[in-house]
Amino acid sequence: MRTATLGPAQRAESLAGMAERELDILVVGGGVVGAGTALDAVTRGLSTGIVEARDWASGTSSRSSKLIHGGLRYLEMLDFALVREALKERGLLLERLAPHLVRPVPFLYPLRHRGWERLYAGSGVALYDAMSLARHGRGLPLHRHLTRRHALRVAPCLKKDALVGALQYYDAQVDDARFVTTLVRTAVSYGAKAANRARVTGFLREGERVVGARVRDVESGGEYEVRAKQVVNATGVWTDDTQAMVGERGQFHVRASKGIHLVVPRDRINSTTGLILRTEKSVLFVIPWGRHWIIGTTDTDWDLDKAHPAASSADIDYLLRHVNSVLAVPLGRDDVQGVYAGLRPLLAGESEATSKLSREHTVAHPVPGLVVVAGGKYTTYRVMAKDAVDEAVHGLDMRVADCVTEEIPLLGAEGYPALWNARARIAAEHGLHVVRVEHLLRRYGSAAREVLALIAENPTLGAPLRAADDYLRAEVVYAASHEGARHLDDVLTRRTRISIETFDRGTRSAREAAELMAPVLGWDKDQIEREVEHYEKRVEAERESQLQPDDLTADAARLGAPDIVPS
Repeated sequence: MRTATLGPAQRAESLAGMAERELDILVVGGGVVGAGTALDAVTRGLSTGIVEARDWASGTSSRSSKLIHGGLRYLEMLDFALVREALKERGLLLERLAPHLVRPVPFLYPLRHRGWERLYAGSGVALYDAMSLARHGRGLPLHRHLTRRHALRVAPCLKKDALVGALQYYDAQVDDARFVTTLVRTAVSYGAKAANRARVTGFLREGERVVGARVRDVESGGEYEVRAKQVVNATGVWTDDTQAMVGERGQFHVRASKGIHLVVPRDRINSTTGLILRTEKSVLFVIPWGRHWIIGTTDTDWDLDKAHPAASSADIDYLLRHVNSVLAVPLGRDDVQGVYAGLRPLLAGESEATSKLSREHTVAHPVPGLVVVAGGKYTTYRVMAKDAVDEAVHGLDMRVADCVTEEIPLLGAEGYPALWNARARIAAEHGLHVVRVEHLLRRYGSAAREVLALIAENPTLGAPLRAADDYLRAEVVYAASHEGARHLDDVLTRRTRISIETFDRGTRSAREAAELMAPVLGWDKDQIEREVEHYEKRVEAERESQLQPDDLTADAARLGAPDIVPS
């Protein structure tokens, strides 16, 4: 089994190694596109480094709708190329690249009008299925038409007058933050050097050419000069800020669009399927998420703090109002277990051609030595990464192999089906309930054996967290030792989803988790206290922001809790 460790020692070695010898490719930005770019570059045989100013996937890539999908609504916009491309990627992820992380999810689309709507919507979903079959095998069940009675059996939560019938189709979902961490670990397993909490403070220049970057270790304060033949700017909504460091006016700009999501317990909505609903602006998803539902999303301009976009009271009311329009038992504020807000990077060009790009992506070479990749959607990250490396290769004075990531399973995919089939035996061998082993396999794939090894060495790690029963204590240790978690917030928000899956937002788990992380990261009692206090203040600030009437007041409230590492 191929593996890689993103522990404290690896991080220090990577930073030192990047400064010692010129890289072929340096990737700036540790979201899904940056991580995918690092994997693409290193699997072509290029010496590769990747740095991220905060935590892996700490921006957009941990705050999405958690869907791997073709984008059914883009068919209505006649954007067939985007849908076709995304459906191919969905098939690859489900069947080859990450079957342990990406899984099918059904959606019900309620029909409100007789006759024409079933024909119109049904034609669109049929085309969606046909494009999927043409691109990459069958993969998912085909759509089906339901009568109102059948739809209400599948989703008893719906008001009887909210539909005259329905369509059911399939897409796929993923834990977005876990996927990004797995991408980074996979890149490291092939030889890439990776460091989070490493901020680019400027670019190195020789004449007009970019030849590397100045990188500050925000944990220790150390400074590094990392030289590279090509630098790839994959910083998402921070693209313009990063671009400003070279003092060049870009061909396009990236604007941020805020989308918020609510998390509610599974028993609040009585349904065996997800829902997709039309709104006046776009669509609204109700997505199964373990013992929860995710409800989202909104789409509003955001020009305030990019690191911590805040959900306002108005945002929450908007989602509740729209979902309650079809629910027989409406949801209230007390039903909301978690809330998260993220920013989509949308392209806004200075010419007619680029202004139409929106959810498309683009790649540019604004100055020699620097490639910029921006826009796009989560599902097509691999295509964006390929295009970025293809562009960078033009600036390398050497022959470089073509992209091979279509054939590279992610860490944990190898052997996953066999381990899944053996889950009962594995559970018996380790003294765990089979449900616990299934949970580990769905999160780590074949790398679950590394988590089980921690439990075999210290059986107390096989117990669940006291205030977050879905997660084992070993998972917190593993997050710090193998997955690059540097702070308590990294574990409770991204390596696990405790921050949105519990009514206390993770505060009751904070001390136990910090004490488990401490030996791995060398924390003393003062650091444990600091981590817990910071996390509690962060949750308090988020709760306060969600009571505010608008973006300005919500942003001000959220910024009441500073980052544990000033950036």
